[in-house]
Amino acid sequence: MYLYNSATHKKEQFRTHTPGRVEMYTCGPTVYHFAHIGNLRSYIMEDVLEKFLRYEGYGVNRVMNITDVGHLASDADTGEDKMLKGAKRENKSVMDIAKFYTDAFFSDCAKLNIKTPEVVQPATGLVDEFIQVVSSLIDKGFAYVAGGNVYFDTSRLDRYYVFNDHDEDDLAVGVRDGVEEDANKRNKNDFVLWFTKSKFEDQALKWDSPWGVGYPGWHIECSCISMKFNGEYLDLHCGGVDNAFPHHTNEIAQSEAYLGHPWCRQWFHVHHLNTNSGKMSKSKGEFLTVSLLEEKGYDPLAYRFFCLQSHYRKGLVFSWENLDNAAGAYGKLIRRIAALDPGQGTADPAVLGQYREKFLELVGNDLNTSMGVTCLYDVLKAPVDDAAKLAVLADFDTVLSLSLLERAAALREKEAAQAKTAAASGGFTVQGEGDPAVDALVLQRADAKKSKNFAEADRIRDELKAQGIEITDVPGGAVWKRI
Repeated sequence: MYLYNSATHKKEQFRTHTPGRVEMYTCGPTVYHFAHIGNLRSYIMEDVLEKFLRYEGYGVNRVMNITDVGHLASDADTGEDKMLKGAKRENKSVMDIAKFYTDAFFSDCAKLNIKTPEVVQPATGLVDEFIQVVSSLIDKGFAYVAGGNVYFDTSRLDRYYVFNDHDEDDLAVGVRDGVEEDANKRNKNDFVLWFTKSKFEDQALKWDSPWGVGYPGWHIECSCISMKFNGEYLDLHCGGVDNAFPHHTNEIAQSEAYLGHPWCRQWFHVHHLNTNSGKMSKSKGEFLTVSLLEEKGYDPLAYRFFCLQSHYRKGLVFSWENLDNAAGAYGKLIRRIAALDPGQGTADPAVLGQYREKFLELVGNDLNTSMGVTCLYDVLKAPVDDAAKLAVLADFDTVLSLSLLERAAALREKEAAQAKTAAASGGFTVQGEGDPAVDALVLQRADAKKSKNFAEADRIRDELKAQGIEITDVPGGAVWKRI
């Protein structure tokens, strides 16, 4: 597999420290609110990456943190703690907030067929480890205490800016949004490893430490969690592109200072989900969740399909029109698969091997999921038996995770039941996209026409048209589609 490495700015052959095994870390959510669909784009692409690595034959140990303390509202380690903000908003304890939104996050992941990592570690469960690493960094001369807080000393590094060629002037106070002056810092790029009671006196979660009662900085959490569960050598670190600086930059600085050797070989960054007004974010009020998509009648997997149609290193523009197009394409794909006959022919292993090799080549070129989707259509057009097509589609779906065969089987069963009902009601059949509510209205319209109640039939037709649904009468029934 070839994968773009954000640290080297080039596409490289993927290699691991231990042959055949991937130590993988993905930045998890800060559980102070629901994840919006922009956040979830990153998790979808990371999920596909993990599954593709397994598809290639790797053993994968994937670790994810849960930030339930210490993530501040600013890149400069200033502002209100996001967890405390959530607790105040809902008048609950921080831990109650953390549990509720952690559960909500994994519920959304399940709806999107995102696999739960092997290790999920809340930050609050490893405070002793954070203190030990911070203490070691002080002993090694990479950190200092000032104003009651512990700071990492970036002047000790040969190179700090790993992912971008930042102009230091751009980080000056008053120039870059979110950067505020901290008189305790020796250098403007230094960052907090541990906060004490000298700051944020109303902080809900605090622990004893050698430097006073306080709590960890956000950046130290991920380094420590990864080192504990992935070991000293990390093969693959994933996250949204907005985390590259300062979060991932700071992770590298503190991890390599602590370990004394290079830490992570490969960095994978997923670009933003954008709206017409720019990046989707909670602070801008563009708060689209999986639950909201469901309320509007969308299958969450239609959103996953939408994400897979674009490359992870490109910004993806969300609009309801774009989602409608993806949902329509996903529905048509399921209908085409449902039309295949599992009993027609055999699942020839040679056919599977041929298509599997092509899939590995195309998707393995920097996780090109759009080509992976194209492979699905190539299979459907292939001159092979239906049973072979279904076997190949099932194989590809172990990576893409669109529930293709499950959705298709459900549609076959539904249509078979509809056909049986139609036969019992005089042979009238309804063909559509598998929405029982729409099917029922179409049948009501047919009954109205049969009773010569044309006004009611027209009313139902107009009602469906207002929903973007077009009905076409055919011999023995009707066909409907979304337009």
